[in-house]
Amino acid sequence: MIDVINQDITTLEVDAIVNAANQTLLGGGGVDGAIHRAAGPELLEFCRHLGGCPVGEARISPGFRLSANWVIHTVGPVWRGGHEGEAALLENCYENSFRLAIEHRIRSIAFPAISTGVYGYPFGKAAFIAVSVMRRYEARFERIVACCFSRADAECYGELLASDA
Repeated sequence: MIDVINQDITTLEVDAIVNAANQTLLGGGGVDGAIHRAAGPELLEFCRHLGGCPVGEARISPGFRLSANWVIHTVGPVWRGGHEGEAALLENCYENSFRLAIEHRIRSIAFPAISTGVYGYPFGKAAFIAVSVMRRYEARFERIVACCFSRADAECYGELLASDA
């Protein structure tokens, strides 16, 4: 089941939340900063030992003070017009996050809209990729959540899920 919600991802009661991180994994702005603040300083300390994360890949950490037991950190691409492999890199973010979730026997997972904030990925294009990958993994999870920053973003996800796209 794929749910679309407009809520603070740090408050969700799921097995894992996905962090739209930067390559250092040491916190930043947007959802990354919110997750680090909510999880507490233990998350930063743990992430210091992960050695960063390349674009398109994913790493996992405990959730520490979050309701979620796990945080899967993935680094999305910066939008450069769509001609530098951004779509494949973004798809890899979702694929690699799901692979880590399966390896850790995670049954419920929540994703933010990766790369759509300061990285500038056009929301509709990013949501299309997200929904496509979520559909491929839907049968393997009890719950997949698309956690949106705004109602307009949630409506976009809802329309994509209602279509055959």
